[in-house]
Amino acid sequence: MFQIPVFLSRQKTEVMKTSFHEAILWEPLPEKSVRCHACAHRCEIRVGQFGICGTRKNVGGALFTNVYERPLAVQSDPIEKKPLFHFLPGTRALSLGTAGCNFHCTFCQNDDISQLRGEAVYGYDTSCRQLVNGAVEKGCGSIAYTYNEPVVFIEFVLDTAKLAHRAGLKNVYISNGFETEETFALLTGNIDAMNIDLKAFTERFYKTLCKGLLQPVLENIRRAVALGIWVEVTTLLIPGENDSEAEIREIARFIASVSSDIPWHISRFFPAYKMTSKPLTHLSVIQRASEIGYEEGLHYVYTGNVPFESNTTRCPHCGEELIVRHAYRLGKMKVENGCCPRCGTKIAGVF
Repeated sequence: MFQIPVFLSRQKTEVMKTSFHEAILWEPLPEKSVRCHACAHRCEIRVGQFGICGTRKNVGGALFTNVYERPLAVQSDPIEKKPLFHFLPGTRALSLGTAGCNFHCTFCQNDDISQLRGEAVYGYDTSCRQLVNGAVEKGCGSIAYTYNEPVVFIEFVLDTAKLAHRAGLKNVYISNGFETEETFALLTGNIDAMNIDLKAFTERFYKTLCKGLLQPVLENIRRAVALGIWVEVTTLLIPGENDSEAEIREIARFIASVSSDIPWHISRFFPAYKMTSKPLTHLSVIQRASEIGYEEGLHYVYTGNVPFESNTTRCPHCGEELIVRHAYRLGKMKVENGCCPRCGTKIAGVF
């Protein structure tokens, strides 16, 4: 699926019981059950069973992970592909993901890795140090934890992130936003930027199409901003599910209520996984959603996977073109010391 860099072993290794790595963020329960506190499901897991994510297993009354240092996808990407448009624009991120996910989205575009579960999980032999060294060698500015939900490999994330910081790299975390407060306590100081999916604004959508909940996602967007992590938000608009003008306006209004400076990325739906009978999102819906974002007070709204140009960053005060992008390639960039050179307005982000 994804290119595996030469600094990783190309030999896939089946993950056996002996290769499990002890997990963090769990507590023992009676009869050797455990409760996982990594994500908001807070799974109660009996001996021999996996949690909802399919990667965290109760082995003899203790919680273990079977994806530690076993990525399934590793690739050097433009940071804009995450998508992060206001965090180190024009740089590259060494992007990695494993098997498993705590959501079961029927429209997942990476289902071939995210929906792997239990004993079927495998990965490439590597180490946190090897990944960091590879990122430095390739001239990356950051490491991105992405492709599947990073909270399911939180131990791998944290150990890699600490080494990355020591090597002068930043860490970016691409998430569905379903972490616990305990997880955020560990991310703080280790993760520099996040893109959080706000998939819809109804519990119905989250429960039926993702097997999750909306409220923890809203809380975590607020939490990440309050903790000083740079945050951008992405919404995939699916015809007939979350693309009404009323719901789009609710999403935009919520983001603006947290901060008008949060960039909002609006994506077009393409049929995938179990949702292959839906049509593509009409371009007029994408364009109208962008207009609504600005109407609700957002300063930066982007439409990423559509044919018309809408990825230029403009000064929210004077309208000056500051960063011009062509798909994921950076054209001109005129931000000077974090400000618009024409009027001096501070441009939100990390430049």
